[in-house]
Amino acid sequence: MKLQVLGCSGSGLPNHNPPAFLINKNLLLDGGTISSVLDERAQSRIRHILITHAHLDHTREIPSFADNMFLRNGKHNISLVGVKDVLQPIKKNMFNNIVWPDFTSIPSPAKPVIKLKTIKTGINYKVGDYKIIAERTNHSIPSTGFIIKGPFGKKLLYTGDTGPTVNLWQRANKAGYINIDGAVIEVTFPNRMRDAALRTGHLTPALLSDELKKLERPPLRIFITHTKPQFLKTISRELINLKIKKLTILKQGKTYTI
Repeated sequence: MKLQVLGCSGSGLPNHNPPAFLINKNLLLDGGTISSVLDERAQSRIRHILITHAHLDHTREIPSFADNMFLRNGKHNISLVGVKDVLQPIKKNMFNNIVWPDFTSIPSPAKPVIKLKTIKTGINYKVGDYKIIAERTNHSIPSTGFIIKGPFGKKLLYTGDTGPTVNLWQRANKAGYINIDGAVIEVTFPNRMRDAALRTGHLTPALLSDELKKLERPPLRIFITHTKPQFLKTISRELINLKIKKLTILKQGKTYTI
C-alpha cells in the first residue's frame, strides 16, 4: 500500500498544505489538498474520497477537483464517502449552487460528477478495491476515523481529527482488525496546550501516548499528521521523548510504503 502525502498540516502557511492522503493513486483520505498539487491526469485516477469530517481544511479542494473532472469529459464521477452528518453539511454549505455549483447534480442528477455515498459506522463497505469501516471519533463536530483494508490485506487506520476517543480503538482491537500495518494519527498541539487540545478535539504527544495504550497491539508503523507548523519543533521533540518505535512525522510530498 502506497501512501502519498498531498498535505498533512494543521495550519495554513506557505508550504504547509491541509490534510489529504492518496492511497495507491486512486483512493483519497480527506480533500484538503488535491488540485493544487496533482496534475489533471493524476486527479482523474481518483475514484473515491473518504471524508472524516466537514471542516474546511479537510474538504477545501474538493470543489475545484470536481470542476476539473467535469471539464475533463463530463462523465468522470467520484464517490464522496462518509456518514450522514458528515456529508450533509458538505452538500448544504459547499455544493449548494451559491458557494459552488452543485456537482452532485451536474451534468445530470442521474450521472453527477460527485456521488454522495452515505455509510454507517461499524459496518464494512466495499469501496473500489478496498474494504473500509468507519467509527466515531471525538472532534468538535461530527467526525469518524477509518480502517482501510487494501487489496493485498494491508490495513491502514486513519484518525482524521480527534481528541481522546474510544470507538475507533475498540474497533482496532477486534478480530480482523487487530494487526494494523500503519496508523495515521493526528497530533495537533504541544503538551503545554493540553487544555486547548481537549476543548477542540485534538491530541498532544502526551495524549497520543495515552491513546496508544488503548490498543492491545500497537500498529507496525505510526505516522503523525496535522501538527501545527508553529509548534513543529516542540511537538517533534516531545514525540521523540515518548520513545515510540517506528514513529514518523509525515512530510508533505513524500510517499510511504505500508
